Amino acid sequence: MSDAQQVTLLVDGEETKVTTGTTGAELFFERRDVVVARVNGELKDLDQPLPENATVEGVTIDSPDGLNVLRHSAAHVMAQAVQQLRPDAKLGIGPYITDGFYFDFAVEEPFTPEDLKTLEKMMQKIINQNQKFVRRVVTEDEARDAMKDEPYKLELLGKKNNAAEAGEGVNVEVGAGDITIYDNVDRKSGDSIWCDLCRGPHLPNTKLISNAFALTRSSAAYWLGNQNNQQLQRIYGTAWPTKDDLKAYQERIAEAERRDHRKLGAELDLFSFPDELGSGLPVFHPKGGIIRKAMEDYSRQRHVEAGYDFVYTPHITKGHLYEVSGHLDWYKEGMFPAMHIDAELNEDGTVRKPGQDYYLKPMNCPMHNLIFRSRGRSYRELPLRLFEFGSVYRYEKSGVVHGLTRVRGMTQDDAHIYCTREQMKDELTATLNFVLGLLKDYGLDDFYLELSTKNEDKFVGDDAAWDEATRTLAEVAEASGLELIPDPGGAAFYGPKISVQAKDALGRTWQMSTIQLDFNLPERFELEFQAADGTRQRPVMIHRALFGSVERFMGVLTEHYAGAFPAWLAPVQVVGIPVAETFNDYMFDVVDQLKAAGIRAEVDMSSDRFPKKIRTASKDKIPFVLIAGGDDAEAGAVSFRFRDGSQDNGVPVAEAVQRIVDAVRNRTS
Repeated sequence: MSDAQQVTLLVDGEETKVTTGTTGAELFFERRDVVVARVNGELKDLDQPLPENATVEGVTIDSPDGLNVLRHSAAHVMAQAVQQLRPDAKLGIGPYITDGFYFDFAVEEPFTPEDLKTLEKMMQKIINQNQKFVRRVVTEDEARDAMKDEPYKLELLGKKNNAAEAGEGVNVEVGAGDITIYDNVDRKSGDSIWCDLCRGPHLPNTKLISNAFALTRSSAAYWLGNQNNQQLQRIYGTAWPTKDDLKAYQERIAEAERRDHRKLGAELDLFSFPDELGSGLPVFHPKGGIIRKAMEDYSRQRHVEAGYDFVYTPHITKGHLYEVSGHLDWYKEGMFPAMHIDAELNEDGTVRKPGQDYYLKPMNCPMHNLIFRSRGRSYRELPLRLFEFGSVYRYEKSGVVHGLTRVRGMTQDDAHIYCTREQMKDELTATLNFVLGLLKDYGLDDFYLELSTKNEDKFVGDDAAWDEATRTLAEVAEASGLELIPDPGGAAFYGPKISVQAKDALGRTWQMSTIQLDFNLPERFELEFQAADGTRQRPVMIHRALFGSVERFMGVLTEHYAGAFPAWLAPVQVVGIPVAETFNDYMFDVVDQLKAAGIRAEVDMSSDRFPKKIRTASKDKIPFVLIAGGDDAEAGAVSFRFRDGSQDNGVPVAEAVQRIVDAVRNRTS
């Protein structure tokens, strides 16, 4: 074989010579788990020839990219099945998403649960036919001819030059190079059975989807995610490399449903969402209020110990404040509309004194800047750490409001730290350590960090300041020893940020604390301090929210603990249950001792029988149940019953009280 008939590739780190025209499928023929190739950093279908000097990696079906390709391919199979079941259905967009996929359709009647069951059977038939996914590059005219009966696809072709901004999912169909169509091809006849406008890549064939998929639900969805557009019907599904993987996922979903904080909030009487108040505006019931107060009190204690000063600011402000800060330029869509007040009119209706626009505050930082600016500041006062449990209001669209985790009215545990440039790195390090330590105290201990950098289309300030802030944050994050994931373009308009991503008991990731470094707002508010040499200098500003919001954090903790809060947070820490009415006074005496020690304890005086009281305490997820009968009363003891059903009998009352006090004080249960 001559050199002219060969090309040199770097395959999984090793130099390899192959015949010109060799495809990924041929290169990875012996690796059945490879479903797509990464060629010079881009994912390519396995049937594509590999170019000279390409760097090639095999992407396995169980890798993140492989799973995305699997799910995108499953979406195509689902759409093919839908158009077999409903020939009138018009295709929308069908991308992969976290743990699954969806496809949107224009149909005359919404899909029913029975439709989804039928579609699953039809999909399995298509999968078993082992159809091939075949890519073809077309001109725009050819694409329009192929999609002539698909009005939404024709609309997408008109958006190919600005796909990234055109709407949700557009860039999986068009944009970034050639226009491509994927055919589902019958392996025996070679005929195209179904096709779709798509950028790909896809699996080599449908057989690789196997039987490890499921359709999960259907819902309404606006075309391109815009509520001004036509409403379509969306079908969601999931797909996994093996049936065992699918089953494990379904079990996780079932457990997540059992842990849903909205469901637990109602069952445990913690909080509710009255329609009379409006979407995204929760109220906390007495038991929920106890948990929230315990969370906030401990946070306040730790902030005092860390040298923070407490401040308080109003809920509304004149609009000019947010003109200075830049929020009205860059964040107005996330703010509630202005309230125009204080205008004075003459008798004829003409304006004698113009009114002003007031806004519900979406952020606390501009008001904290006013506190800093209220008098002269010296370098000796820095770092100055201002902390507030501040109520803020953000206009979230009704479709994204979700329980406590996405609300419109929230309380941020918000801090702003003002320091010198020389102090900022140490202060950032101390702030990150403080945040991680406090989150661990609440029971979260599996973290990684995300570094959000400048959005080139949405920022204030000069590049040099952004570069310095980003570099400093990256150094602090890397020094923590935690994994650091880049988030390009994810920063707020005034500065880059580190966000702490925490995993809960189900392994789900939640964004918790954020730490933002800001050189821009001090400039916009003309903040100054007198330096040691007598000059006036700008402070550096660090924005820091630890919980994110108290509401969201409580929602996360409710699901993390499945409502079984540790004793120090539980609204009722101890329930005393006398075996019979004769022992009521004895149990009240025990509970009084616990209350005197600061424990939230009560006696179950309901008319229920003893076994029902035990079941009620278990259902209410009470950390400690104390039981007293005749032997206990004679011995001055109680029986301990724990949440896992285990029991410790004959424990002296003084010892029982001390055990509970220690568990609460040390946050060990």
